[in-house]
Amino acid sequence: MSERSRRAAVLALPATWLTLFFLLPFLIVLGISLAEQAIGIPPYTALLVRGPSGLELHASLDNFALLVSDELYARAFLSSILYAAGATFLALLIGYPMAYAIVRAPRSWRGLLLLLVILPFWTSFLIRVYAWIGLLQNNGLINTLLLRLGIVHAPLPLLNTPFSVQIGLVYSYLPYMVLPLYAALERLDPVLLEAASDLGCRPSAAFWRVTFPLSLPGVIAGFLLVFIPMCGEFVIPDLLGGPSTLMLGKVLWDEFFTNRDWPVASAVAVAMVLFLIVPMGVVRRYLAGTGE
Repeated sequence: MSERSRRAAVLALPATWLTLFFLLPFLIVLGISLAEQAIGIPPYTALLVRGPSGLELHASLDNFALLVSDELYARAFLSSILYAAGATFLALLIGYPMAYAIVRAPRSWRGLLLLLVILPFWTSFLIRVYAWIGLLQNNGLINTLLLRLGIVHAPLPLLNTPFSVQIGLVYSYLPYMVLPLYAALERLDPVLLEAASDLGCRPSAAFWRVTFPLSLPGVIAGFLLVFIPMCGEFVIPDLLGGPSTLMLGKVLWDEFFTNRDWPVASAVAVAMVLFLIVPMGVVRRYLAGTGE
């Protein structure tokens, strides 16, 4: 078997997987976004209609024009980006020291520490979000503890606020930030830090000049793994943010199941995918340039 044939055989399985479970569903959603809302099952018009001269294409960009003209969707996009960016930054601030501490821990402890990081995955995502409701509500554990300690004299409004949404996002996606950071930091050669110390570089300066730049691929990978799913999150803003929280996931849910406007919902989903492809392409070019 030639080198070209072996490479094609290796790429065949992931290419088939991506085609079946990403490309084809995306094309179906794209087709629905070009249709019009209708009463029936399914609740949208057909793109190909048989006419006097044969099959005719009935596609329209009105749904995408609505996304641009209606302020609701612009605010939903902006709100999702702000929520996701803020939670990603907090996850990086918390996750980087965690990953660094695990790397610097004795090798016999690393497996246990990594197990503790991924341990929440053993519990249902929905149950973990519901647990935060019990912690943040007015008679929840946090407010009860603050009241008994005399720190506050009335329950704090912790639930159904931007604060509760950020807490839920950071908690739920923190392992996705820690694991790629750990992988990047674990590959670093400790000899580099010893050389920096021998050259008179203080530990703090060595971290910013040696450790952090070399761990940037892990930072970027963690950013993508956390930021992208946060932008489309529905469960956390719905349960912890309440009805006033505006994010794309909630807009999609309302359009699909409340308004039954599948074409507009599909247009929102397509626009979100296309928007997220841009940073992924930029990161891919950066990683290719650094040789990672």
